[in-house]
Amino acid sequence: MVFRTEPKVEDIQSIREICESTGFFYDFEVDVAVELIEERLKSGEDCGYYFLFADVDGKTVGYTCFGPIACTKYSYDLFWIVTHNEFRGKGIGKSLLKETCHLVNKMGGIGLYAETSARDQYKPTQLFYNATGFKLEAQIKDFYDMDDDKLIYVIRVNEELTKL
Repeated sequence: MVFRTEPKVEDIQSIREICESTGFFYDFEVDVAVELIEERLKSGEDCGYYFLFADVDGKTVGYTCFGPIACTKYSYDLFWIVTHNEFRGKGIGKSLLKETCHLVNKMGGIGLYAETSARDQYKPTQLFYNATGFKLEAQIKDFYDMDDDKLIYVIRVNEELTKL
């Protein structure tokens, strides 16, 4: 597995395929993931979206998208962390997270925040965050829809780097 941080035009289709392969996301959510890479390709780092890609045998099989949270000094959002369904369970997500924490730490970040749904469909995501050192900091009732709470997790990148 090889990591890279520079996005390529081909990543537009790769991100779409990776997100769709999981079966987790609505079509409009996949469109948002694609919009972020398109914005990065158009505007560069000035857009505030940073990417880390995991390539296996020349194929992009997972990625993270992260960036600084406006009006904060040391907080970063983990907008996306997704591994292609065919490559799940092979440690790629954990490796992506570890390297993303390293990059955020190098950029001066302290906290990396991840949001997800409390729906049963997202139980694997919740378990992943718990297993990789994230702590559940908040639960906002009925955020996405009735009976669909928002869960906000945080990991302190400077403390957790050695644990991942």
